[in-house]
Amino acid sequence: MSSEFGTNIKVSVFGESHGAAIGAVIDGLPAGEEINEQELLAFMARRAPGAALTTPRKEADFPRFVSGVYKGKTTGSPVCVMIENTNVKSSDYEKMSAIPRPGHADFTAFAKYSGNADMRGGGHFSGRLTAPICAVGGIALQILKRRGILINASIVEIGGATADKMQEVFEGLNGDSVGGLIECCATGIPAGLGGGMFGLESKLSYALFGIPGVKGVEFGSGFAGSRKKGSENNDAFCVKDEKIFTETNNHGGLLGGITTGMPLVFRIALKPTPSIALEQDSVDLNTLENVKLKIEGRHDPCIAIRAVPVAEAVCALVLLDEMV
Repeated sequence: MSSEFGTNIKVSVFGESHGAAIGAVIDGLPAGEEINEQELLAFMARRAPGAALTTPRKEADFPRFVSGVYKGKTTGSPVCVMIENTNVKSSDYEKMSAIPRPGHADFTAFAKYSGNADMRGGGHFSGRLTAPICAVGGIALQILKRRGILINASIVEIGGATADKMQEVFEGLNGDSVGGLIECCATGIPAGLGGGMFGLESKLSYALFGIPGVKGVEFGSGFAGSRKKGSENNDAFCVKDEKIFTETNNHGGLLGGITTGMPLVFRIALKPTPSIALEQDSVDLNTLENVKLKIEGRHDPCIAIRAVPVAEAVCALVLLDEMV
């Protein structure tokens, strides 16, 4: 099983949701880059569980640098970040070990690894693995910020409703779950970054689909642009202060997989949380019989809420990989 991405800056994620620890190794970071620990912890806290409208599972998510950082700066060697799992309830999953949960990777992991994968809490396929992505992505965000590039993401839809209706949507769930839509915008990117037939859009999409629960990615006007005419969707070029801009940004800052200098804008669609309190149909992998399944444990009613900083982290890592 390989969980890595990047060319110049390579990120590899390891661990399982209920294992001893999770973490990531990032190789290729420039030496001498300062890491603001308080800023990093504040960023990771946005993803951490235990907040309102998220799973009650509480984890400190304190990143421990095993290598690659000395006196608060990168050394140039691979940076290994480890985060201990301290609040696990594996007993919630023991009775379901032979019954795949609908919407999860339980069945596909069983088919590929012949039942040997540790699937407690979702195992290596769990959203818990986004914590180390945020740890190394938070470092990338700080490096990019010092170079004038800012990345911000936000929820634009929850369960088909606008973000301001979030509380109302959750009140009507009654044990069910909803999906969400996240928009991310990166500014300060110079024109000419990326390129090739499989350029920056392809690299971003590849990494973004690694976020558990992501089922769709679009840039600029995206799918809505497919319903427009060319005259409506094209972005006219203009000159302002001796610099070239476009009057609109339907292209989302990318043409031919290369940045135009306009804000990079993309959206990711996340499916509803698969683990719900309602009874569902499944099968017993041992007896090959149809069974009923009622999932216990602690789960988010909407995984999109905690995925917002993850989108920023992944975007930062891909952009930094292109810039190095």
